[in-house]
This record gives sequence, structure tokens and C-alpha cells, in this order.
Amino acid sequence: MHWYEDETLWSDFASTMFPPARAESAAALVASSPLLDFPPGSRVLDLACGPGLFVVPLAARGYTVTGVDLSPSMLERARHLCDAAEADVHLERADMLTYAEPGAFDVVLNVFTSFGYFEDAEDNLQVLRNAHESLAPGGQLLVDVMGKEVLAGWIGRPKVVDLPEGAYVVQRDTVLDSWRRLRTDWTLVQGSSARTASIHSWLYSAAELHSLFEQAGFSDVECFGGFDGSGYDQHSDRLIVRGRRK
Repeated sequence: MHWYEDETLWSDFASTMFPPARAESAAALVASSPLLDFPPGSRVLDLACGPGLFVVPLAARGYTVTGVDLSPSMLERARHLCDAAEADVHLERADMLTYAEPGAFDVVLNVFTSFGYFEDAEDNLQVLRNAHESLAPGGQLLVDVMGKEVLAGWIGRPKVVDLPEGAYVVQRDTVLDSWRRLRTDWTLVQGSSARTASIHSWLYSAAELHSLFEQAGFSDVECFGGFDGSGYDQHSDRLIVRGRRK
């Protein structure tokens, strides 16, 4: 079993990965970001949508929204969120390694560093190819990750996140394979018990992810340092790459 297929990881650490502040941040980004300002009625796919933090505000803007994720527990959280907001969103369980709906979308989003999960580098490229196939001509893909240039500034510093009832999570990042891959170790402490888990992903510089987009068939590829559309450098918070299907 691959690490991302471990349902207990997503259920046990969901409150750390997706706290209420992150939902508020996602809603604010959708409302204000020039990168998320699409033509009215655009068909938007949130690929690896997780608990649906982006799908609800996207639907509120009038887009036709689909959320796809492999995790049943994440999709269940997304359904509850959509129901509470009375958001009309199509949610589907699928693996992004194989998911493709030819020409079905105007926009594909992949946010919260949900790219680079597969051990085989060719599989990660296939995810981009699937997204390219799923876009209508002129459609766009946006991938949001933590770029190498940004990560280099703070790697190795453990983070502690406090949770309700005295619980807390310790997060530590370790660079592997000559800066090709990243392992994030999580330790959840609740009373006298501790639960550990690890997330593995590929690391990409702006140039490397830009090249992957082009290999997957995208044109007009651009790199940004945030959803505000700012330029990307080592001081950026995120690496966002956008490419279009011709």
C-alpha cells in the first residue's frame, strides 16, 4: 500500500492539515486572486480536492465545479462542507494517476502541494498529461506546491501545531535523494499515546516544474510566487505554475 492510500493518515491528521483558518484562506483567495478569476460558468476541476476547501467558494462564484480525490474520508468531509453551504458540486472518488475526462473542463486546479506523490517520476508526469487531456482547447492548469527555492530557506526546522484538548502535532521535513524528494514526518501526541506517519513527495524548482508542464503538452507556461500573481523567487510563499492547452 502506498502512503497516500492510508486512510488513517487523512483521518488522524486532517485537523492539522486543514484547520479552519485554511478554509478561510482558501475562500479569501478564490474571492480575490487574479489567477482564480475565470470566465462566468467555467467548468473547474479541483484535482485532489481533499476536504473541499476550494470547491465551495469556487461554486459560490458561479463556476461549475467538480472535486476528485482518492480518499473516502476526505470526500466525506467535502460532502459535509458542500451540504452545509448548499453548494452544487460534483464529487467523485478517483485516482489522479488515471483520471481523465477528455475536454471536460476549462480549468484544472491542483493545490496544497497535492502533486508529486508518486514514487515513479513518470507517473507524476502522467498526472499532468491527464490534466492536459481533460482540458478543453484554451483551458488552463494551475499547480500549487512548495518550490525548492522556498523550501531551502527553512528546511529542517520542526514545527509544532497545538490541537484541542492538549493534543499536538510535531512536523519535521527531511530532504532526500540529492534534493529530488521530500519526506514529511508527522507525530500526533494525545495524552500518553503518539501516532506517527510520513508523507513522501517529489521536490520541484520552478524550472523543473515548468519543463514538466511543457513535456505534458502545455504552452504559455508561467511561474508565480503566490495566488496574487506575483513573480516567483526565493522569498515567495508558494510556487504556482500555470499552463494552457493550445
